[in-house]
Amino acid sequence: MPSARDLAANIPWRIKIGAKLVLSRLPLDYGFWRRVGWFRLGDMDNPEYAFAVVKRHFERASASRNDEGLVALEVGPGDSVCSAMIAFAFGVRATVLVDAGRFARQDSEAYRAMAVYLEKRGFAVPRLKETITMEDVLGSCHAQYLTDGLASLRALPKESVDLVWSHHVLEHIKRCEFVDVMREVRRILRPDGVCSHSVDLKDNLSDALNNLRFSERVWESPFMARSGFYTNRLRYSEMRDIFRRTGFEVDVIEVARWDELPTPREKMSDEFRRFSDEDLLVSEFDVILRPE
Repeated sequence: MPSARDLAANIPWRIKIGAKLVLSRLPLDYGFWRRVGWFRLGDMDNPEYAFAVVKRHFERASASRNDEGLVALEVGPGDSVCSAMIAFAFGVRATVLVDAGRFARQDSEAYRAMAVYLEKRGFAVPRLKETITMEDVLGSCHAQYLTDGLASLRALPKESVDLVWSHHVLEHIKRCEFVDVMREVRRILRPDGVCSHSVDLKDNLSDALNNLRFSERVWESPFMARSGFYTNRLRYSEMRDIFRRTGFEVDVIEVARWDELPTPREKMSDEFRRFSDEDLLVSEFDVILRPE
C-alpha cells in the first residue's frame, strides 16, 4: 500500500498548499502528523538514512581531522536525536542539536533501532535500557537538545564548536533570521572549525519553484509561514553571498541543476524574475564553510 508521502507526491501543488493551510490549523500536535506522513521534518529516525547522512557530512568536513575530542553541532535534527548516537559512535566528545521546536521522537523505538544498526556495523554504542527515553539517549551520548532556534545558538559560548552541519535545513530558516543564524554559527565556531551543509532549493510542494509565485508580503506572513511548507526562498547566489558576508570562506563542492526551469519565469513574483536562469536552475548544493 502506498505511504501517505507517496500519495502526497501525486497531489497537484495548488491542492497540496490548500490542504496544508487547513490541516495546520487543526488542534493536533506534530507527532500525529509525523505518524500519518504529513509535515515530516526529514527521515532522521530511519537508521540507514540517518547513518548515511551523518557519515557524509563528517567525511566531507572532517576528512583531515581526528573526530575524537570534537564538539559537533547539528542545525535542525528534525524527527529524532539519532545523529547524536552516530556522532558518539564516531568518537565525537559532545554533540549539540539545535532546532526551532521540540520535534524529535520521544519514544524508544527509533533509538533502539539505531543502536542495533550501529552495533551490527561494529561501532561502540552507549548501553541503553530496554525502555529508554530521548533524554536517556542524550545523556548517554553527551548531547544537548536545544529547541529555541536562534536564541539557543546565541546562548552557546564563543568558539566552542568544531563542526557545524545541516542537511536540507538552511532553506527552512526564517528569511528574517537567516543572516543572524549564520553570524551565530560563525561566532560559536572555533578558528580551525568547519561547516558542512546540504541545501535543497526546491519548493516543499512539488519539487519545483512554485513557492516563487508568491509575493514576499504573502509568503512571509504568519498565515503562510506556519503552514508546514515554508522555505525562505533565498536563491543560490544569495546564500553564497550571505555566507561570505558573515565571515566564511565558501567552497561549493556539489551542485544539482534542472535542465529547464520547472516553473515558468512569467509565473514567478516580480522579485524573482530578476535572477538569471543559471541561478534559478540550481535545485540543490553542498557547501563547506570555514572561518575567514
